[in-house]
Amino acid sequence: MSHKRILSIGECMVELAASAPGTYRQGFAGDTFNTAWHMRRVLPASWEVAYLTCIGTDPMSDRMLAFMAESGIATDAVTQLPRTTPGLYMIDTDASGERSFTYWRSASAARHLADDPDRLARATEGADLVYVSGITLAILSPQARDTLLTILAQVKATGRHVAFDSNIRPGLWETPRIMRETLMAAAAAATIALPTWPDETALCDDADEEAVIARYRGAGVAEVVVKSGPGPARIVSDRGTWQVAPEGRVAPVDTTGAGDSFNAAYLAARLTGAPEPEAARGAHALAGKVICERGALCAV
Repeated sequence: MSHKRILSIGECMVELAASAPGTYRQGFAGDTFNTAWHMRRVLPASWEVAYLTCIGTDPMSDRMLAFMAESGIATDAVTQLPRTTPGLYMIDTDASGERSFTYWRSASAARHLADDPDRLARATEGADLVYVSGITLAILSPQARDTLLTILAQVKATGRHVAFDSNIRPGLWETPRIMRETLMAAAAAATIALPTWPDETALCDDADEEAVIARYRGAGVAEVVVKSGPGPARIVSDRGTWQVAPEGRVAPVDTTGAGDSFNAAYLAARLTGAPEPEAARGAHALAGKVICERGALCAV
């Protein structure tokens, strides 16, 4: 089988997840990194999974880079910048497993990941699929956002895949208008979109999941998968329309990374030939395992 490459672009952060009252376990995570990490575990070896980001030259950055490599993720698109450090976040969960976050990321090295257009273009040239999120775009400068959006549009124009999860975080954006305009520009550059309901109501005044699907399809996305937590995923593509619910119910311990792992399993299945409903069933299954563990990553 010929070699295939996936490039995930975004911010990997230092994660502190509560393991007991007042005690936290340190790891590495971040939405697009979580998806890359899980994709590496569910894809055959003929697929290479690479991550593009910027990190510092400090000891924690070195440990992060080593963790990526040990996890089987290609690091040739990771740049280490002097006098910068990774971002950090802390997870707290309530009795239902729902999480809340505290972030320290204003000086994160990853904010510079799209500052070099030539480097970004070279990294995406050999990718069969490029994966980004709304968080990837939110942390960038306006000029770097435009650079990344232009390159994503070029990837799509060459017939390759661009997968996009809007992963809406209003607090990261300058204004609601900038958030809407940027995320819909990213949708226009995507071939697969994986938004979440009801988070999308923070972006546009959508009445329901069907309205979300119509908006993304109207932007030119060929395949739209609307996630809805424990509810059914709604999928529309040029091949049909489906609703796929999770099989069984689980008691969440920590919902961090649920959507990221869903995306990983769905994209991996689609890239290896599975039809949409089968891909969604596998995605629900992986997300169900992830939310039964603490932290964003679950070795299954």
